Amino acid sequence: MRLRVRDAAELLDVSEKTIYRWIATKGLPVHRVNEQYRFNRAELLEWSSSRQIPVSSRMYEEPEDAYIPSLAEALRAGGIHYRVGGTDCSSALKNVVDILPLPEGVNRAFLLEVLLARESIGSTAIGNGIAIPHVRNPITLNVTQPIVSLSFLAGEIDFNALDGMPVHTLFTIVSPSIRAHLSLLARLSHGLRGSTFLDRVTEKASREDILKAASQLDQSLPGGKKENM
Repeated sequence: MRLRVRDAAELLDVSEKTIYRWIATKGLPVHRVNEQYRFNRAELLEWSSSRQIPVSSRMYEEPEDAYIPSLAEALRAGGIHYRVGGTDCSSALKNVVDILPLPEGVNRAFLLEVLLARESIGSTAIGNGIAIPHVRNPITLNVTQPIVSLSFLAGEIDFNALDGMPVHTLFTIVSPSIRAHLSLLARLSHGLRGSTFLDRVTEKASREDILKAASQLDQSLPGGKKENM
């Protein structure tokens, strides 16, 4: 929490006077440190996203050394779940959010809200029964590491997919870093276009086989990142 009022104003693209007004009238998240206001970037982004307030592009800048795990590492952290319930998009996403291994204190209701808001403007289904639900604008939560959670639904549901196919598999990415989010999304998208990884996912293979295929995918991509066991 090193951000000062001036920093918050720059990130939210408003005046410092507006920051003070939002603290008093709109519940802008703030902390007092030695009698001075300090802000958390993740909290500012979550707050602005929930209110559809435009922000500066600087909000999404991350340090070049921000930790980015391999897809296999992120999947191991996020978990692979079978027979997740749900009869429609809303109930399925609620069940997915409920089982995500998130730190205590993360606002699951808010995460579900923004996931559903994104689906309302266009399906995140990518075809062949797979969807990658995500928010309309990049968002970070107060998590300690990036995760990718794979959920196999108990039954197929209508996700308004462009190919008309019902969805049975959901990938969910949650990350404290925009760079890590984009990197994991890129790796996942590449693997789901055709690979042993896609084969294992389509088969609803065991956790061990899916993680092995994810590790092979990581090593085949530029940089060849291996999972740290």
